[in-house]
Amino acid sequence: MSTVAITFADELRSRSDEDLASIFRLRPDLVTPVPNDFSALSARATSTPSLVRALDSLNLWHYQIIEAACALPEPFKKSELVAVTSEETTFALEHLWQMGLLYKEGNNYRTPTNLKLLIGEEPAGLGPFSVKKFDFGSLKDIPKTSQEVLEKLTWGPPRGQIANIKKPGNAIGWLLDNNVLVPLDSHTVALPREIAIKLRGGKIHKEILSKSAALVGKKVVQKQTDLAAVANISTILRWCEEFLHNLSDEPPTALRTGGIGVRDLKRIAEHLGVDETCAGFVAELCYLGGLVVIDSDDQILPTSAFDIWLTKTAEERWYSLVVLWLDTSRVSGLIGKVGDKSIAPLGPELDRAGAGLIRRTTLKVLSENQQICPDIKSIQEIVKWWNPQRANPDFVDWSLREAEWLGITGQGGISTFGIKLLSEAEDLGIESALPKPVDHILIQADNSAVAPGPLLPELASEMGTIADIESRGGATVYRFSEASIRRGLDHGKTGDQIKTFLSKTSKTPMPQPLEYLIADVAKRHGRLRVGSAHTYIRCEDEGLVQQILHDKKCEHLRLRKIAPQVLVTDFELTEVISELREYGYLPAAENAGGVLLSQPNLRRSKSRPKPPRIISEFTAPKEAIVLAAVKSIRTGERSRKVEPIVPGTSSNETLALINQYITEGKTLMISYADNNGGVSNRIIDPISISLGTLTARDEASDEIVQFRIPRINGVAPALTILENKADLDL
Repeated sequence: MSTVAITFADELRSRSDEDLASIFRLRPDLVTPVPNDFSALSARATSTPSLVRALDSLNLWHYQIIEAACALPEPFKKSELVAVTSEETTFALEHLWQMGLLYKEGNNYRTPTNLKLLIGEEPAGLGPFSVKKFDFGSLKDIPKTSQEVLEKLTWGPPRGQIANIKKPGNAIGWLLDNNVLVPLDSHTVALPREIAIKLRGGKIHKEILSKSAALVGKKVVQKQTDLAAVANISTILRWCEEFLHNLSDEPPTALRTGGIGVRDLKRIAEHLGVDETCAGFVAELCYLGGLVVIDSDDQILPTSAFDIWLTKTAEERWYSLVVLWLDTSRVSGLIGKVGDKSIAPLGPELDRAGAGLIRRTTLKVLSENQQICPDIKSIQEIVKWWNPQRANPDFVDWSLREAEWLGITGQGGISTFGIKLLSEAEDLGIESALPKPVDHILIQADNSAVAPGPLLPELASEMGTIADIESRGGATVYRFSEASIRRGLDHGKTGDQIKTFLSKTSKTPMPQPLEYLIADVAKRHGRLRVGSAHTYIRCEDEGLVQQILHDKKCEHLRLRKIAPQVLVTDFELTEVISELREYGYLPAAENAGGVLLSQPNLRRSKSRPKPPRIISEFTAPKEAIVLAAVKSIRTGERSRKVEPIVPGTSSNETLALINQYITEGKTLMISYADNNGGVSNRIIDPISISLGTLTARDEASDEIVQFRIPRINGVAPALTILENKADLDL
């Protein structure tokens, strides 16, 4: 005669070791940490956070079956669930039972109470159960006007609003009089659950989707996909470098709430030659990799990790960022205006649970449908089938856009590099696919230069200092200007050094206009010097001093002449230099000794990298951990069952018995008091005694543990106690 499981914990006790292992494999969060016994396992498995994770892992088919199970009166038979869903439900029941989302009571099934609360009071759009017995034959006599009301409520929502329950009108009045609708309050009526199921043709859902739809999209050629992807990989790496170098040159100040402000983001986007959405994504990508940080003085600066990152190969640099993007809970697509407030990159408001799950599901669909550029609606529907709880259509759209920027996809189809990334291959093949870097430029007559391919890192860094990037692609066009040459001089270069570098690097001769431009800016650079007095300005050219003093654009600086060729102001040095440059002057900073200062070539944060916290998704545990968890719970259960019958022993008896059992190699059960005064029973294999401490292997955790002997209240052979307990149970 079979025993009826009254609670979920009791039902778990009756499961085999293999079934227990299955629940840990399917719900990894239950292993961390391992529950002490079946009561603890039951409590955790039916807790709201664990059930939310379990529901997130269900596809639409399994979710519809759970909805149907929550809609039936309990306990329900397997045949009853199949009747309101489909014959295919039979194949899914075992999986849902192994997950612990259903549990057995004899030949029937139940669902955990918390699961019903998560699904809601109206599963699949069904209302409450009727409190009165209903004659379904009366449904044939429903008037036409009342039938129209029922059609609106049948598939949900099951509630309707009326002006007054006492004057409902003919259509609703007939339904209330015949108990087809029930009043909930003076303004609300509802269609009872069992009547709605009958009107739905005995089914709970319009359609049970046991399989996802096929992906629709246009065919793409893999070779073209890979060519586009490798170009995207090269571009994203360049964007990251340019973004971080730009932060070094012109570090923005973080917002009070953290993150990059709207004006700074716009400036960065213009520098990169992309829109602000893309610039925000690049900023987030570097933030994930710990390459940028908000420093203690609120400046946003590259970290020293950026310099290490630059020394790595292109494949290593790309991989280090992409693996973080795959699993991050931060959603860069949210950057920008959301309602009345603006969400900033690097800010605290970008975390969304399940974002990594949607990202991986989207890429999984692409990898299973290679050489297809998906129709956006089609892939959104498929991702929704796989993750009905989390599938936000915008998240899917953003995942596709970001995958294209990263080169995981090319022309919409998944690339060979993306496939290898998802399959965790050792060699992604990026290094061999990228074009070889070039070591020269071609200077043009219009003060521009063309790099016919990606430049060597040191050349690219040097060119980025003395020229602005005008256009990008297979070749990069640089533009020399007064501002860019001044930037190079600020970084410690001289005019002659800039000319020498360009002459050596260019395969075309340097045109005379560019030579004149460099010479002119170098001659004027540093002619005007700025220092701290709070701030002073000095210049040997008295005419220039007078020009600045009487320049209306400089009035707000409140400059005051304190000596021939010397002006002072209360403004900060950096602000004075910035303002004067904006008005067309070319000042340079000097120290207290009058020595010309060059800005450091590299500005790095003094703070350590602080990558953002990620809302983690639990990964499948290793088999050894699963088996150890099953053993630990079984051992903990045995300890719990025999807890009251461990005999007390004196200190001398305790020592004598432990020494005896060490010699005999017996397994013991001890009653042990913890630091908080609580007493628990532990099954152990004693190893040795030293300095008042017993060293033993704890069978529950399979670890070597030390027990203080004064805290051991009782000792007995484990086998004897278990046999006594069994006799008492009988």
